[in-house]
Amino acid sequence: MRLHPHQTLQQISALINAKYAGSPDFSVSGINEIHKVEPGDLTFVDHPKYYDKALNSKATTIIINKEMDRPNGKALIFSDDPFRDYVYLTKHFRPFEPASSLISPTATIGEGTHIQPGVFVGNHVTIGKNCLIHANVSIYDHSVIGDNVILHSGTVIGADAFYFKRRPDYWDKMESCGRAVLEDNVEIGACCTIDKGVSGDTIIGWGSRLDNHIQVGHDSVIGKNCLFASQVGVAGCVTVEDDVILWGQVGVQKDLTIGKGAVVLGQSGISKSVQGGKTYFGSPVLEAKEKMRELAMLKKLPDIIEML
Repeated sequence: MRLHPHQTLQQISALINAKYAGSPDFSVSGINEIHKVEPGDLTFVDHPKYYDKALNSKATTIIINKEMDRPNGKALIFSDDPFRDYVYLTKHFRPFEPASSLISPTATIGEGTHIQPGVFVGNHVTIGKNCLIHANVSIYDHSVIGDNVILHSGTVIGADAFYFKRRPDYWDKMESCGRAVLEDNVEIGACCTIDKGVSGDTIIGWGSRLDNHIQVGHDSVIGKNCLFASQVGVAGCVTVEDDVILWGQVGVQKDLTIGKGAVVLGQSGISKSVQGGKTYFGSPVLEAKEKMRELAMLKKLPDIIEML
């Protein structure tokens, strides 16, 4: 999330009543969790296992739960609970805005776009030209819809990320301040959910087509001309490159990449990154030909056991 206007280290630290290391005028231009950070961003880290990742990331301001020397070019904010303070800042700079009507007066809707009865269009939404939004679609605040997009009934664009921190007796919610972005010529089927980014963008690329009952998790980026069949589930922070086909009920684990032109057959489970230009099957996936040979060998296993 970009901050307009930019904040200073001193201003940010004052909001959460925390000590800091760095120039009071050090600029903070954005708030991002670690997967999406850019120079000028503030992020947080609350476990020693991830200190190096955060301190060596592109982020230039880090909320951390250990006092230490400040790396060159960085600013540190010291907190006894970085997650809590990061969430507080997120809610401060992107507070919830109640809706006053089905279509917000702050939404921008392009020429030639048809919006059917019962559609909800939230605050600061942008919808392009010549779109068709079917009944009972919900488009949450700050979502961006390109030109020539079709959204079918019951679909939700921009719901909160499924992102929680385990506390001793409850799950603590990471507040989402990112966006859901659908590029031009996208079609989303009925009863799909495209979650917004935690702090960046979830993107459905140009010309991609999603069937019914599909979930795309926070901060995932789906490339151009992809085709997803019904009941595909894509976790958070996944990169799907261009021209990928995922057939029905494929499940995709978080933090991985599916290469350009890959095809994954139905009911497969993808647990690690796969190369493009190949066909995959199984759970966990293998190249389809290899998996079929494996299944053929398993059929012979009873006969082999009898021979022993």
